[in-house]
Amino acid sequence: MSDVLEVLNPATEELVATVPAATRDDVDAAVGRAATAQRGWAALAPADRARLLRRFAAAVDGHLEELAQLEVREAGHTIGNARWEAGNVRDLLEFAAGGVERLSGRQIPVAGGIDVTFLEPLGVIGVIAPWNFPMPIAAWGLAPALAAGNAVILKPAETTPLTALRLAELALEAGIPEHLFQVLPGHGAVAGDALVEHPGVAKIVFTGSTRVGKQIMSKCADRVKRVTLELGGKSPNIVFADADIEAAAAAAPMAYLDNTGQDCCARTRILVQRGAYDRFLELVAPAIESIAVGDPLDEKTQMGPLISRSQLERVRAYVTDDLTTLRGKAPEGPGFWYPPTLVTGAAPTAPVAVDEVFGPVAVILPFEDEEDAVRLANATEYGLSGSLWTRDLGRALRVSRAVQAGNLSVNSHSSVRYSTPFGGYKQSGLGRELGPDALTAFTETKNVFISTEA
Repeated sequence: MSDVLEVLNPATEELVATVPAATRDDVDAAVGRAATAQRGWAALAPADRARLLRRFAAAVDGHLEELAQLEVREAGHTIGNARWEAGNVRDLLEFAAGGVERLSGRQIPVAGGIDVTFLEPLGVIGVIAPWNFPMPIAAWGLAPALAAGNAVILKPAETTPLTALRLAELALEAGIPEHLFQVLPGHGAVAGDALVEHPGVAKIVFTGSTRVGKQIMSKCADRVKRVTLELGGKSPNIVFADADIEAAAAAAPMAYLDNTGQDCCARTRILVQRGAYDRFLELVAPAIESIAVGDPLDEKTQMGPLISRSQLERVRAYVTDDLTTLRGKAPEGPGFWYPPTLVTGAAPTAPVAVDEVFGPVAVILPFEDEEDAVRLANATEYGLSGSLWTRDLGRALRVSRAVQAGNLSVNSHSSVRYSTPFGGYKQSGLGRELGPDALTAFTETKNVFISTEA
């Protein structure tokens, strides 16, 4: 296995940078440094921790365009998306800073004394971030973990280490103590495994495939190490006949094509009630064909390339010649390009209809009634997100409660806000990130009873 990581521009296949790959010894040394730094950080007054996190947020804010440009080069994201992602890191840090002084315990009524609880930091947190949203998902873990008084070691994905390294530099410039937030680029089988297995790491936060998440969970079980897992998805977009069909059809393409479909929340199973199916298809086809695919730096581009050649081949393998498809356009030549694709007429059990393709591919399936819609929506091992379109408020509430997913939207496709909890059912993950309780996920609850009796 190579001792360097090569970062390629997905739009051109040009070499952007080479980065040394961390070894197991590097991880061991980093954990030792982090444990020392964490003790000093946890001893700071909460207001001082919050102040430093706000300085970190301000440093990110001052370098938004630089971070966005890095994200375009290493991940192939459109410049509009990359700017949003850099801004989201800033917002996450500010939101987490606001929670530092509100991380309070409780006083519980008991006989014979008083009982109080304390929320204490876990120690050293390992964050293993994915390549599909390198900046914001890294911040999902690092911001609340730091705010709760922990140290963080971040292992970015092999293909996208550059923004993580720059964030670590900005943290130091902002006054975050040395070694409190470290970035260790490396191979998953080396640096990732070393972080997961290290006895000095109290918790692992992982975002990635369900297959790898299960492996991490198994390795953590040996030490009863805490884990938060945000894994795969195959999310439904349920359109009832009473919905605003024009609005639902207009919103459907980017609900699965955003970030080139490399999104666990992508609404890749479009379920349409049979009475509206033909009209919906008539409206959605030209919308898909009109999606602007091309240079990520062009402000008008709506969809960029896939992350790598291996991901391109994976997507191609799912769209077999026997499937009927509607397709948009994609550039030819260098780069990992695949056109926007909608598969029609597939069986509900076909691989493209049940597996997480992680590319710009969706299937459209008809359903008969509310019960059938829920059955189809739940006919998957995943349960991360989804949408439903209807004018019937009662139906919206019934179906929202019946669909087995952690994040649902009604008449929209919004799933992720830093101020609300995020996570999945079934094999989409374990635990919740973001939201008002994000900091408590990085603490231990200590209970103390004080007798008042002589």
